[in-house]
Amino acid sequence: MKKKITLIGAGQIGGTLAHLIALKELGDVVLFDVAAGIAKGKALDIAQSSPVNGFNVKLTGTDNYDDTKNSDVIIITAGVPRKPGMTRDDLLGINLKIIKEVAHGIKKTSPKAFVICITNPLDVIVMALQKYSGLPKNMIVGMAGILDSSRFIYFLSQELNIHPKNINSFVLGGHGDTMVAMLGSTEVNGKKINELVKEGKITKERLNEIVDRTKKGGAEIVKYLEKGSAFYAPAASGVEMAESYLKNLKKQLPCAAYINGEFGAKDIYAGVPVIIGSSGVEKIVELNLSKEEKINFNNSIKSVQELFDAAKKIDPELK
Repeated sequence: MKKKITLIGAGQIGGTLAHLIALKELGDVVLFDVAAGIAKGKALDIAQSSPVNGFNVKLTGTDNYDDTKNSDVIIITAGVPRKPGMTRDDLLGINLKIIKEVAHGIKKTSPKAFVICITNPLDVIVMALQKYSGLPKNMIVGMAGILDSSRFIYFLSQELNIHPKNINSFVLGGHGDTMVAMLGSTEVNGKKINELVKEGKITKERLNEIVDRTKKGGAEIVKYLEKGSAFYAPAASGVEMAESYLKNLKKQLPCAAYINGEFGAKDIYAGVPVIIGSSGVEKIVELNLSKEEKINFNNSIKSVQELFDAAKKIDPELK
């Protein structure tokens, strides 16, 4: 029996997710969108590539929540993408309304699903989704850290002219300008990044510029595209999370997960390293942070909390 994966939102990320999931044969795909034609059209288009690419999964498009019933995994991309000059926070009011409807739909049709959220402003939307849906906290996560880490590793690999596979690093905290690149845990070919700085392979200034570019990674793409935001890398990151859950890979991945005491934070969703297996988020991996990393992480948590307080003012149901 194939797994059932529902993608809520058939925009650029939704369509790319459907394509990647089909290529990996992770399960049958239901593309859900209020614009039924877009969902059906993309599903049919991808399905027609199956003889060429040799995959055998069922793809359907719909605007009816009943068609998503009993999904194993749900990935949410529904919401308005950022426009040039718009911050992730500007999106809050618009996307809270959308996520509330989605949460009620999931609660009714797939209360046992593992839910991955990609909608911005990420950490706050994930927290709202959990409160609106009442699903277990370990079964709802946000996709951000994998994407931010991937951007950081890519920029570093280009700078050092090294295959991205040979770089280990991750980015934690809120998905926004306060995200924290974990330089203390960054290794290139098994060497700490700070050693490379000492050896003169990269300057501290250049490293800081790369960290800054990572923080603004999404905005840089928005600026180029003008009418849209990133979708290839976000979709690839979402698929990695879904695959770890469906195949019980127990991968350690940086995700926006529910923290309750770990890293000194409480009752909040933010980016931390977690183990994802068949029980959802099975464990939060606590790290020894340097003094600077701890200060930056706490600042990041504070900004997530402030934005969630703003969300509670918009919708008192979140209190």
